[in-house]
Amino acid sequence: MFSSLPNQVTLSSTKENGKMATSVSRKSTGGFNFSKFWKKHSGDILPPIVGILFFLILWQLMSMVGLIKLPPPSDIITNERTRTYLMYPFFDRGGIDKGLFWQTLESLKRVLIGYSFAAVVGIGVGIMVGVNPFLNKALDPLFQFLRTVPPLAWVPLSLAALQQNQPAALFVIFITAVWPILINTTVGVQQIPQDYINVKQVLQLSNQKFFFKILIPSALPYIFTGLRIAIGLAWLAIIAAEIVMSGIVGIGFFIWDAYQNNYISDIILALFYIGGVGLLLDRFMAWLQNQIVRQ
Repeated sequence: MFSSLPNQVTLSSTKENGKMATSVSRKSTGGFNFSKFWKKHSGDILPPIVGILFFLILWQLMSMVGLIKLPPPSDIITNERTRTYLMYPFFDRGGIDKGLFWQTLESLKRVLIGYSFAAVVGIGVGIMVGVNPFLNKALDPLFQFLRTVPPLAWVPLSLAALQQNQPAALFVIFITAVWPILINTTVGVQQIPQDYINVKQVLQLSNQKFFFKILIPSALPYIFTGLRIAIGLAWLAIIAAEIVMSGIVGIGFFIWDAYQNNYISDIILALFYIGGVGLLLDRFMAWLQNQIVRQ
C-alpha cells in the first residue's frame, strides 16, 4: 500500500513536469514564427518579387546588348556618383545639395499639405453637391471640364498667379487631387438607399444625426475610393510640377537637374524612390480604408 505512493507521486510529478514543459514550450513558440508567416503570406509576397526581378534582369540584358540606350540598373551601384546617393541618402550640404531622403521628404511634405486641402474641400463640396440635385446639375459640367486638365497645364498659370514656387506647387497638387475626392463623394452621397432616408423621416432624426449616423457611414466607401485615387495623382503631380519649377528642393527637380547634367543613373535611382513612396502611400490608404470602413 505504502509502496504504491511514491509511484503515484512520481507519476503525478511527471504529469506536472509535462504540463510545465508544455507550458514552457508554448511560451517559447509564442514569438515571431517566420515559417508560419511565410506559409501564410508567400502567395502575396513572392509574385511581386519575381515580377520585379524579372523586369530588372530583362532591363539589364537589353541594356547590355544595346537594345535600349539607357544604362542598366546595375549602374546604380557601379556608378560612383549614383552610389554615393544610394549609400548616403541623409547628407545635407545646404541649398539644394541634399541626399535623396531629404529631396523625397520635401516633395512628400508638399503633397501632404496640398492633399489635405483637397480632401477637406473635396469631401465638403462633394456632400453639398450630392444632397442638392440643382447644385449637381449646375456644377457637374464644370467639374468634369476642370478634372480633365493635365497637372502640368496648371503649372504656368499657377506660377503667373502666385509668383512663388511653393504656393504654386501646392495649388497644382490641390487642383489635381480634389476632383476624384469630390466626384466620388458626390456619387457616394447620391447612392444612399432610399430606405435609409425613410428611416430619418420615420424616426424624425435631426439633420446632425442623419449626417453622422447615416450619410457619412453610407458614403464612406466612395469617399475612401476617391482619397486613394487622389493620393496617387497628388504624388504624380508634384513630381511633374517640380520638374518645371527651378531652384527648389524636391525629388522632381532632382530628376530635372540630373537630366540637365546627363546623370542618367541618378534619374534611375530617383525613380526607385518615387515608385517606392507611391506604393507605400497607396498601401497605407488601402490599410486605412480597411480599418475605418470595416468598423
